[in-house]
Amino acid sequence: MSAIAIRVEGLSKEYTIGGRKSSYRTLRETITDTMKSVAMAPVNLVRGRRTSEPAERFLALRDVSFTVKRGEVVGVIGRNGAGKSTLLKVLSRITEPSEGYADIHGRVGSLLEVGTGFHPELTGRENIFLNGAILGMKRSDIERQFDAIVAFSEVEKFVDTPVKHYSSGMYLRLAFAVAAHLDPEILLVDEVLAVGDMAFQKKCMGKMDEVARQGRTVLFVSHNMGAVRSLCEKGIVLDKGTVVHEGAIGPSIEAYYRLAAAAEKADSANGRVGFGAIALTSHPSSTIQQSDRFSVSTTLALPERVAGFRLICVLEDMHQRVVFHLQRNSHEFRAGGWEGTHAISLDLPALWLEPGLYTLYFKAFPWGDVAQARIVSDVFRLDVAGDSSGTGAALVPHSEWRIKPAD
Repeated sequence: MSAIAIRVEGLSKEYTIGGRKSSYRTLRETITDTMKSVAMAPVNLVRGRRTSEPAERFLALRDVSFTVKRGEVVGVIGRNGAGKSTLLKVLSRITEPSEGYADIHGRVGSLLEVGTGFHPELTGRENIFLNGAILGMKRSDIERQFDAIVAFSEVEKFVDTPVKHYSSGMYLRLAFAVAAHLDPEILLVDEVLAVGDMAFQKKCMGKMDEVARQGRTVLFVSHNMGAVRSLCEKGIVLDKGTVVHEGAIGPSIEAYYRLAAAAEKADSANGRVGFGAIALTSHPSSTIQQSDRFSVSTTLALPERVAGFRLICVLEDMHQRVVFHLQRNSHEFRAGGWEGTHAISLDLPALWLEPGLYTLYFKAFPWGDVAQARIVSDVFRLDVAGDSSGTGAALVPHSEWRIKPAD
């Protein structure tokens, strides 16, 4: 058996975006145009329509190459429009590549969007057997897993109802249950899990972790870096259809955050003007230990005089949970109006954070008529070193435990 589950070489996918289109051509128009002089401008046809503008070509994937070993759990991450979903559709054989190829060694179960692979007129029961047949499974194998699929999806009462009558949540639960339980050797999961509620997302993460421990291959697309870091051991970072980083999941998430930060900084319309870069003044890099005190600094430029402002510093974990939200009013520093550039520094005690990547940023709310919109800084990525507890906790304080026989 090959040690490689997925091999992608020079993969590109090009889409054609049509120009401005007019109505469908009639038979009379076709005959008339054919009889006209060849000296007249030709008509450009796009799928039976006339268009007065040339079609535009869009490369969703550009020369993508990577390999995934059997049993690896890989997170495919990137900003919106990076090509993540297109890549999974090519690997799932939903769409064909324009160039290059992808070799898949093993049965593929995929959950790319709600309803993919389901026939709306068939019942939940019939769709389970249909999907199993598509995966090449025997009917006896599907029957063996049937009860587990239905129990996981929690649609027992509606399993004999056509799925066109299902809510999006029911559709999703059944689709994931089918994809995860029908013994796929390779499981492809897109951000569709975000549709479910928190309890279902946790349930799905547990199932994917179970699939991974069984030695199967998982490709997981998500914007939830906490989920990606806890589940995946390797990362592939896409940007504008190309692979910009491939490697261990920690550095991959850092590469993704750098891309996101650069994009945020380039967006001049998002109100993040006024703050300078944030620096970790107490450390040479962005990495701290759990027991470290640390200091951050930035600058705030006020182009016009204001009566004062409210200053806020926020730290969030990878699950977008707020760890702390500190605020001060400018009059606590000094009285009177404010203008020009001011240095800001913040000294923090040892927080005993759970190891992982955190986001820190500043906000300011000027008083008066100037800059009514809030001023928000660029984000700073704080990396807390250490071994994760795997509990999902935000804080892991140092503590001494004692236990002895009770009196």
